[in-house]
Amino acid sequence: MEKEVFLKKIRGQMIVSCQAVPGEALYVEEQSIMYLMARAAKLAGSPAIRTSSIRDVIAIKEETGLPVIGLIKITYPGYESYITPTMKEVDELVEAGADVVALDCTMRRRGDGTTINEFLHAVRERYPDQLLMADVSTYEEGVNAWKCGVDMVGTTMSGYTDYSPKLDGPDYDLMRRLASDLQIPVIGEGKIHTPEQAVEALKTGVWAIVVGGAITRPAEIAGRFIKAIREDLGETL
Repeated sequence: MEKEVFLKKIRGQMIVSCQAVPGEALYVEEQSIMYLMARAAKLAGSPAIRTSSIRDVIAIKEETGLPVIGLIKITYPGYESYITPTMKEVDELVEAGADVVALDCTMRRRGDGTTINEFLHAVRERYPDQLLMADVSTYEEGVNAWKCGVDMVGTTMSGYTDYSPKLDGPDYDLMRRLASDLQIPVIGEGKIHTPEQAVEALKTGVWAIVVGGAITRPAEIAGRFIKAIREDLGETL
């Protein structure tokens, strides 16, 4: 999908993240079932889907016809980053037809000895027309990714690196600062648990938002209800 078409499609909208990795309730080894979650997201009005794994990228595109932000979560020895950390995953996502490839663009250690800047340069050199989304945890990482030539920056990793703020909810400040200063679209993502938080995130000036666990992870959703009940009514039950 052309960049302008994709960006126009998602402007001011909520992208739904439909992911299930091994160990989660909706992960099935034999086949992908995330296309069903993506079907529901499309019916609700989501203009695009974010998903992990090659099989889910393919299944969701076939089921919904929506553009897909694809990533691969994998841990390698020596790597602190785990979202599309090497060229191997980038190659696989491009081959699978991901409209956007999402990469961990934090400044954390890379096992191949390259810097994130060197990695992004290599990716852009190999795939000059591929849309790239940088998942970052701080303002400095967002600025760096923008200068490295990515097409959009997401606040995905805020709170998930040792040096970023540990918040219970969305990092509105990071969204606001990046949206104000970057000359490319900023995607607000991370710990958006309620419709009210989704609205507040969009009010920061970001181009679009991504919501995942609050919609597509039933164990997380149920756990939030149960935790609230136990904290408020536990002694009286």
